[in-house]
Amino acid sequence: MSSLQTSQAKGQLSTQDAKDSTQPHKPRTSGRKDSGKNRRIFKQALQRQEEKEELIPYQAELIKLQEHLERTGKKMIILFDGRDASGKGGTIRRITRYMNEKHYRVVALGKPTDRQQTELHIKRYIEQFPRAGEIVLFDRSWYNRAMVEPVMGFCTQAQYRRFMNNITTYERGFVDDGQTALLKLYFSVSKEEQARRFERRKNDPLRHWKLSEVDLQAQDLWDEFTEKKYRLLQKTHTPDSPWYIIRSDNKHLARLNTMRLILSKMPYRGRRRSLNFTPDPEIIIAGDKELQLMKAQFRKHGRFVS
Repeated sequence: MSSLQTSQAKGQLSTQDAKDSTQPHKPRTSGRKDSGKNRRIFKQALQRQEEKEELIPYQAELIKLQEHLERTGKKMIILFDGRDASGKGGTIRRITRYMNEKHYRVVALGKPTDRQQTELHIKRYIEQFPRAGEIVLFDRSWYNRAMVEPVMGFCTQAQYRRFMNNITTYERGFVDDGQTALLKLYFSVSKEEQARRFERRKNDPLRHWKLSEVDLQAQDLWDEFTEKKYRLLQKTHTPDSPWYIIRSDNKHLARLNTMRLILSKMPYRGRRRSLNFTPDPEIIIAGDKELQLMKAQFRKHGRFVS
């Protein structure tokens, strides 16, 4: 390149530099955004890991409970009922994560067949009851007849009333052998949190399959389901067959305290003394106390709220 060309090139560069220096400065924010997103992802992953580790000692105790049932020939039935998107399935998965698959079953019955519709409502559930040394976890139970079915019109009012009048008598018969433990859990989620979880199901292709026809109507029918919850506790919470309400807006605390509750309900050998087996009273609410809270809500608001 000649000296003239070199001078021209330098002049062009100087001119461009001058132009650049007069342009307004545009801050580079993408790096900061990415950094903030990465910190959130890391924080969430760390929290999930801490929560997972907090459950592990209780999951180990659940294996001891299984061994106790197998050794003594006792049986355990656990009902997971409650509102849609209240965390029942996720809690069941954490409870059974390390259990011996030979000694537990998760039962989630679908729509009854034409033949089953002509039989006693509870018969198809009884057919799934545990053998000696086994735990059966019902992901929704015979109490569908007390909540979902009457609200959605899947049963008649006569069928609903007959069920409510007779079910506690049946349950006394289930545990009369002295070998069977029945634990009834109602998962209670707030209306706002339920709406958030439904929205996530709509938009997440990995969770979209969870969205059912009943789910799509659950928010509109909130008050109807709440009224049925009140009747459920009023008629079927008894000293022999109590309900426990699980506050499940915080999924981790619901899972942790459900494990504590299960482990506290049946004595077994080798219990780890350093663990806290007392459920948090803000998370696990006895059915009679929940009934009192709902009555107070009705007096204050003129309707049931939770």
